[in-house]
Amino acid sequence: MSKQTTTSQIAAAIDEGWLSGGSFLNSIIAGTLLGYLLDRWLDTTPWLVITGVVLGSYTGFVHLWRQIKQQDQTVDH
Repeated sequence: MSKQTTTSQIAAAIDEGWLSGGSFLNSIIAGTLLGYLLDRWLDTTPWLVITGVVLGSYTGFVHLWRQIKQQDQTVDH
């Protein structure tokens, strides 16, 4: 197995960071958008937007936590 160069390691870390950050941000945006649309439909402003932001943030953190744990397991083994 060939050893990665420093440049390719840095590029891989940047790619992984963008993917993790994008996934986290997308979770928050999706929760907010869903809450906003439900608020408009059910006329419950602003409660479902707030709920969407909280649930989207929670989902983003859980996904990020799982990615970190998976990365730790692959580094340890």
